[in-house]
Amino acid sequence: MTTQHTAYAIGHAPSQTKHHEWRTASNSAAHLLPHLEKALTSNPNLKLLDIGCGPGTISVSLAQHLLPSGHVLATDIADEILLRAKEHAISKGLAVPENISFQKASVYELPFPHNEFDIVHAHQVLCHLDDPVSAIKEMLRVCKPGGLISLRESDMRMWCFWPELPSLLKFHDLMVEIMLANGGQDKGGRKLVSWVMGAGIKREAIEAGFGTWCYSAPEDRRWWGEAMIERLRTGWMRKKGIEMGLTTEEGVEEMVSGWREWMSREDATLGIVNGEVIVKKAPSLSAA
Repeated sequence: MTTQHTAYAIGHAPSQTKHHEWRTASNSAAHLLPHLEKALTSNPNLKLLDIGCGPGTISVSLAQHLLPSGHVLATDIADEILLRAKEHAISKGLAVPENISFQKASVYELPFPHNEFDIVHAHQVLCHLDDPVSAIKEMLRVCKPGGLISLRESDMRMWCFWPELPSLLKFHDLMVEIMLANGGQDKGGRKLVSWVMGAGIKREAIEAGFGTWCYSAPEDRRWWGEAMIERLRTGWMRKKGIEMGLTTEEGVEEMVSGWREWMSREDATLGIVNGEVIVKKAPSLSAA
């Protein structure tokens, strides 16, 4: 019997995914790239599975690293976001389906054979799940023996703002509470190693580290701030926060004003810490 898991309630509306489009392999999967380049030297026909691809900006930049012979298969749970990702791939000159293809799939039940992919990648996926360990086990199942699994997760408790506006601190608290209310994870970055070991991987097979995002340059502040304002004005975050009694209409407008002030400040910064792991699947490890 299929286990019921918490749905991805925040959805794929532009208000939710706009800031995801800032992400690329270089700023969001840098820990994977040296391993990718090394793997390509021995196998130019690498098959990479990108789970939870969203608007596809990381998937597409990974596919560009695999040219001309490698292939990325990007998955997500919603048709509309996969269409946007496909359009982005085409706009960047990638051949679909030769260089990159797209398929609807749940991380809990990947519709692929055992030992199918050389590399399995997921970015900011586990934080939305009520059972990250089961998802990692499924990634291991479809990864080839000797292959790699690359994971990166934000740690929502390790955000730092300047200026430290009270309205932005309230916004951060609201984000965390809504994530937890939907069965998600607020400390994913620091728990990655524990989750991977819970999936049956020995510690010596895990390369762990932390990476950061910094939003401080004017364009980056504008990109992030406008995306957060759109979430507050039209997104699921506003609806859920008010329904749960975590904020009010007035509170939402206070947060919007806070983001506008933050965007306008030349000394403004936002730092976010992300946990990162590279997992090498043992050549002798059979699929679960």
